[in-house]
Amino acid sequence: MKKIYLLGLLTLGMLTLASCSDSNDELTDSRLTYYAELTMEGDEFMIVPVGTEFVDPGCKGQLYDKASGEVKDITSQIVVSGADEVDPNTMGFYYVTYSAPGSDGYMSSVTRTVCVCDPTVTLDMAGTYETDMNASLYGASKTPFAAYAANYGYTSQCVGITFKRLAPGFFQVNDLLGGWYEQIRGFGAQYGAGMGMMTGYVSLDNDGNISLISSNIRAWNDGLDYIKDGVYDAETGTITYSLSYSSQVFMDIVLHKVQ
Repeated sequence: MKKIYLLGLLTLGMLTLASCSDSNDELTDSRLTYYAELTMEGDEFMIVPVGTEFVDPGCKGQLYDKASGEVKDITSQIVVSGADEVDPNTMGFYYVTYSAPGSDGYMSSVTRTVCVCDPTVTLDMAGTYETDMNASLYGASKTPFAAYAANYGYTSQCVGITFKRLAPGFFQVNDLLGGWYEQIRGFGAQYGAGMGMMTGYVSLDNDGNISLISSNIRAWNDGLDYIKDGVYDAETGTITYSLSYSSQVFMDIVLHKVQ
């Protein structure tokens, strides 16, 4: 019985080794695929003065040809999307994407960001701000942020509201709500950093007028209805504006620059 048992184990081991060997053979039976190499002409981030026609600098492409062993020019095969959507009369971000297939049909792509802005704007409100908790008001009752902050207990002072200059008169904002959901309501503490931030882009003219370009909040993946009466006071480093969100949330925001 022992001999039969040992023979069985030896046979099983040989079958197992044979099976593993076959599996390894299958794993090494593969082929290389080559992706198109795309190189944009001009700048990856392109500034276009408002009112000026956008001229696409284009993109070049190369691909290794497995049959000939040579690198061939495939620029003529590149498909361009988004270039005809750039509106030179409307300030904002636009994206132009270049795509081309590789040796086995797998696509490669690169994207250019086009920023339509006013290059004559020299006023700059870039910096970090904190919310004026008494002057910033919520709802039809115009209740100060400070009262809600005391009630919810997550913070007594909203800080770290940043305006980053991307181009003349064009700024990226990390929280247009002045910390309302992220800090006062505690969305950042409850659901993760940035969850309650209304990120967005605004424009600024030389008279200090602020206008909304676009916005988005991760929590619900939507944006503001509007921003109105937006003003930047360079002497005091103060930003003020009124906003509407979801046609039912209204705020008057006052921000003071801290650096």
